[in-house]
Amino acid sequence: MGRVYNFSAGPAVLPEEVLKEAAAEMLDYKGTGMSVMEMSHRSPEFQQIIDEAEQDLRDLMKIPDNYKVLFLQGGASQQFAMIPMNLMKNRVADYIVTGQWAKKAYQEAQKYGKVNKIASSEDKTFSYIPDCSDLPVSPDADYVYICENNTIYGTKFKQLPNTKGKTLVADVSSCFLSEPVDVSKYGIIYGGVQKNIGPAGMVIVIIREDLITEDVLPGTPTMLTYKTHADAGSLYNTPNSYCIYICGKVFKWLKAMGGLEEMKRRNEEKAKILYDFLDQSSLFKGTVEPASRSLMNVPFVTGDKDLDAKFVKEAKAAGLVNLKGHRTVGGMRASIYNAMPKEGVEALVAFMKKFEEENA
Repeated sequence: MGRVYNFSAGPAVLPEEVLKEAAAEMLDYKGTGMSVMEMSHRSPEFQQIIDEAEQDLRDLMKIPDNYKVLFLQGGASQQFAMIPMNLMKNRVADYIVTGQWAKKAYQEAQKYGKVNKIASSEDKTFSYIPDCSDLPVSPDADYVYICENNTIYGTKFKQLPNTKGKTLVADVSSCFLSEPVDVSKYGIIYGGVQKNIGPAGMVIVIIREDLITEDVLPGTPTMLTYKTHADAGSLYNTPNSYCIYICGKVFKWLKAMGGLEEMKRRNEEKAKILYDFLDQSSLFKGTVEPASRSLMNVPFVTGDKDLDAKFVKEAKAAGLVNLKGHRTVGGMRASIYNAMPKEGVEALVAFMKKFEEENA
């Protein structure tokens, strides 16, 4: 069948050039006579891989010098506990709940202190981002938490919340490196890499140095203390070395493409093709309020469960795969990450037009 257009929410599409490079180096990485998978994480060759990956990420995001970049395991979900364990000095935190992952993070944090839900969009199935310009931020809150792009519901913060001077912590798993970002506005900006950057099995945490301390909650495991990993350059224990290697290749690919400004331009162009079609379609409807739409994840429905299932099945046969929506939303979802070419979105829209004509 050859390569398909893969609209999966994660693990997701990777740039073909990166996959080809990795394939070419699979048996012999740069004359070492072995794969990166087989290489000691203590070797000079691997040290160069992780150093270059970090530097390229710093260049892409213009990460200030007073932030550490950590390559960690446990996915974004492990951060739901690690963040309060390390940051909840007053045992108080404020959460803005705009989707399932923000909700899970909010629930997990409750194990460690008083957690206030200061805004939510659950009243309308998370189909919008609430106004966060003047929220009841707790005077003693250790941080304010958001999930910046909601993979399942297809919403994105276009403006960061006014945290009234409190540290902002953001999960950017599904919009990581999709557009330029001012890292200095965040205390922690983190994300699982399996959506927009690399293979599954790693989370990247970008954390301001003053938040890395030994003063963590009693009982916090060594492995869940940011200082452990910051002090060891993400090599305290064996890291997900192959994932770091692939992410490093993706960073180089992004640089070659023209960086995050160019990715934003491309992502806006791709999303517009799909949203413009949804807005005039008589069969398909987008589920998100236009002002809150994500560039990365686009959920849509026909309003008929049987027709939705038929669409997903026929799309797959046409080489457009992983379009089934999350069970909490139903319908369809197209994840159109950085590595999804414009041709993939155009092929999807062409198929949707044909489906609409056949099923009107």
